[in-house]
Amino acid sequence: MTLEEVLIQKPSERAQCTGKALEEVLVSAKANDCLTTGVYESAKVMNVDPDSVSFCVLAMDEEFECDIALQIHFTLIQAFCFDNDISIVRVNDMQRLSEIVGDSAEQFEDAHCILITNPAEDSWEDPALEKLHMFCEESRSYNEWVPEITLPER
Repeated sequence: MTLEEVLIQKPSERAQCTGKALEEVLVSAKANDCLTTGVYESAKVMNVDPDSVSFCVLAMDEEFECDIALQIHFTLIQAFCFDNDISIVRVNDMQRLSEIVGDSAEQFEDAHCILITNPAEDSWEDPALEKLHMFCEESRSYNEWVPEITLPER
């Protein structure tokens, strides 16, 4: 899908398309061992090797809306992503995000921040990731710096 095709879509179609693309990328990145989950683990990766980070997902749910420490972490992560040209989005369904990146034996307690990293050998590429980068670029052109994506229901 080209940027022009994305631009002519209705906003609801675009949100649905990007939600599916995000799910595809997360599943693919998990299979290729290219996910970092958790605020502190993500901060470590960003500090040690920011060039390896390709995409950032911040998740919030009602339970943590008033968590000031988490909001401060989000602000710092967002600033870091902006400074290092890392695409970043928000999702409001941490439970659904945990289902996508977790498995039946292991549910992630801290899925507030998920990084998609590039493998050392650069063998993994996902066309859905390019769609997400285009979506973020388009959103920035509308001064929406951290766009929100709705994950598709199962």
